[in-house]
Amino acid sequence: MIGTVGSTPGQRVLAIFTRQAIEFRRSPHRWFDLIAPAVDTLLIATIGVLAVREGASAEAGVPYLLIGVLLFHVLWQAELGIALGFLDETWSRNILNLMVTPLRELEFAAAVAGVGMVKVVAAIAVVAATGVGLYAVDVGDTVLSVLPVIALLIVQGWFLAFVCIGCVLRFGSGAEILAWILAFVIWPFSGVFYPVDALPGGLQPVAWALPTTHAFVAARAVIGGAPLPWDDVARSALLTVATGVIATWFLLRMLARFRREGYVTRYS
Repeated sequence: MIGTVGSTPGQRVLAIFTRQAIEFRRSPHRWFDLIAPAVDTLLIATIGVLAVREGASAEAGVPYLLIGVLLFHVLWQAELGIALGFLDETWSRNILNLMVTPLRELEFAAAVAGVGMVKVVAAIAVVAATGVGLYAVDVGDTVLSVLPVIALLIVQGWFLAFVCIGCVLRFGSGAEILAWILAFVIWPFSGVFYPVDALPGGLQPVAWALPTTHAFVAARAVIGGAPLPWDDVARSALLTVATGVIATWFLLRMLARFRREGYVTRYS
């Protein structure tokens, strides 16, 4: 049991957070996905070094690519934090136990999001350390300048996790792969490493419809020496709210069906 009838919301959130933290502490392989930021940084930044050496524009340089890697991993780790927190409960056959406690869905989300935030900070540290240690590029000042963008990407990652969890609730364990690939599906459209006008014309409207695109556009402007473009931040925020409403509606609808159809027996 996670909680008792007399427990408070704070105690229930802390209980789930502690359980998840212990799970990570006792299972080092669960931190394996933090190797990805280092590998991506090494790969993408080296491509940037080669591009500049071959005479490409400054926008192909290491700082642009490093910030792109860093911000993408903010999005991805935020998504994984919630999605894997839920999947951990399915893998351990603990879903039924959670459903018979006073634990609310929002409390569970808050707890696993807290664990995910630890991994977001760790991913930022890995990318920053790799950039300084291997390429002598300090991204610290830029990170501070784009904190509103980072906040938006974290929330966008959470909403991606809602979609993933909703699909797992509806379709079962076969949908678990979405936890790892969903962020990568929107990666090419979001202008992480290049301006949106570099995309084929037919794909550009898709890119501009994504909240992530406007967040990365704002970040790229800061890297280029301009002030943070609050209009792009505002557009990203509005689209984040819109897509968040849809993602939350989808998750709640799938959760209601999960309960109504008795799909919990898949995990008991």
